[in-house]
Amino acid sequence: NHVKAEATEKHPAQVEVYYEDVPIGYWTTVKFSGALPARRVNELLDRIEKLQQAVKFAREEANGAEVTDERVGDAVFGY
Repeated sequence: NHVKAEATEKHPAQVEVYYEDVPIGYWTTVKFSGALPARRVNELLDRIEKLQQAVKFAREEANGAEVTDERVGDAVFGY
Protein backbone atom coordinates (compact mmCIF):
# COMPACT_ATOMS: atom_id res chain seq x y z
CA ASN A 1 0.00 0.00 0.00
CA HIS A 2 1.05 3.53 -0.70
CA VAL A 3 0.14 6.11 1.94
CA LYS A 4 -1.29 9.22 0.33
CA ALA A 5 -2.10 11.05 3.56
CA GLU A 6 -1.13 10.20 7.13
CA ALA A 7 -3.80 9.54 9.73
CA THR A 8 -4.88 12.38 12.02
CA GLU A 9 -6.97 12.39 15.18
CA LYS A 10 -10.17 12.88 13.16
CA HIS A 11 -9.40 11.13 9.86
CA PRO A 12 -7.99 7.74 9.03
CA ALA A 13 -5.00 7.45 6.75
CA GLN A 14 -5.62 7.56 3.02
CA VAL A 15 -3.88 4.75 1.20
CA GLU A 16 -3.77 3.64 -2.40
CA VAL A 17 -3.19 0.10 -3.57
CA TYR A 18 -0.82 -0.10 -6.48
CA TYR A 19 0.62 -3.03 -8.37
CA GLU A 20 4.24 -3.39 -9.27
CA ASP A 21 5.46 -5.53 -12.14
CA VAL A 22 8.26 -7.81 -11.03
CA PRO A 23 10.12 -9.61 -13.82
CA ILE A 24 10.24 -13.35 -13.23
CA GLY A 25 12.27 -14.31 -16.26
CA TYR A 26 13.58 -13.41 -19.69
CA TRP A 27 12.68 -14.94 -23.02
CA THR A 28 13.05 -14.37 -26.71
CA THR A 29 10.49 -14.58 -29.47
CA VAL A 30 11.29 -16.60 -32.58
CA LYS A 31 8.96 -16.04 -35.51
CA PHE A 32 8.67 -18.63 -38.27
CA SER A 33 7.34 -17.92 -41.73
CA GLY A 34 5.86 -20.25 -44.30
CA ALA A 35 6.80 -17.90 -47.12
CA LEU A 36 8.73 -19.34 -50.03
CA PRO A 37 11.82 -17.73 -51.51
CA ALA A 38 11.13 -15.53 -54.54
CA ARG A 39 13.00 -17.89 -56.89
CA ARG A 40 10.80 -20.86 -55.87
CA VAL A 41 7.63 -18.76 -56.22
CA ASN A 42 8.64 -17.79 -59.76
CA GLU A 43 9.38 -21.44 -60.63
CA LEU A 44 5.96 -22.52 -59.36
CA LEU A 45 4.22 -19.70 -61.21
CA ASP A 46 5.95 -20.70 -64.45
CA ARG A 47 4.87 -24.33 -63.98
CA ILE A 48 1.28 -23.30 -63.27
CA GLU A 49 1.24 -21.05 -66.32
CA LYS A 50 2.47 -23.90 -68.54
CA LEU A 51 -0.16 -26.20 -67.06
CA GLN A 52 -2.91 -23.64 -67.72
CA GLN A 53 -1.82 -23.29 -71.35
CA ALA A 54 -1.70 -27.08 -71.77
CA VAL A 55 -5.20 -27.49 -70.32
CA LYS A 56 -6.59 -24.75 -72.57
CA PHE A 57 -4.98 -26.35 -75.61
CA ALA A 58 -6.29 -29.80 -74.66
CA ARG A 59 -9.82 -28.46 -74.19
CA GLU A 60 -9.70 -26.71 -77.56
CA GLU A 61 -8.53 -29.93 -79.21
CA ALA A 62 -11.20 -31.98 -77.44
CA ASN A 63 -13.94 -29.53 -78.37
CA GLY A 64 -12.86 -29.59 -82.00
CA ALA A 65 -12.65 -33.38 -82.31
CA GLU A 66 -15.33 -35.32 -84.19
CA VAL A 67 -17.07 -37.98 -82.15
CA THR A 68 -19.61 -40.62 -83.07
CA ASP A 69 -22.69 -40.74 -80.92
CA GLU A 70 -22.91 -44.24 -79.51
CA ARG A 71 -25.80 -45.45 -77.42
CA VAL A 72 -24.08 -47.88 -75.09
CA GLY A 73 -27.12 -48.19 -72.83
CA ASP A 74 -29.37 -49.47 -75.66
CA ALA A 75 -27.94 -52.97 -75.30
CA VAL A 76 -28.85 -53.03 -71.61
CA PHE A 77 -32.16 -51.19 -71.66
CA GLY A 78 -33.31 -52.70 -74.95
CA TYR A 79 -33.24 -56.21 -73.54
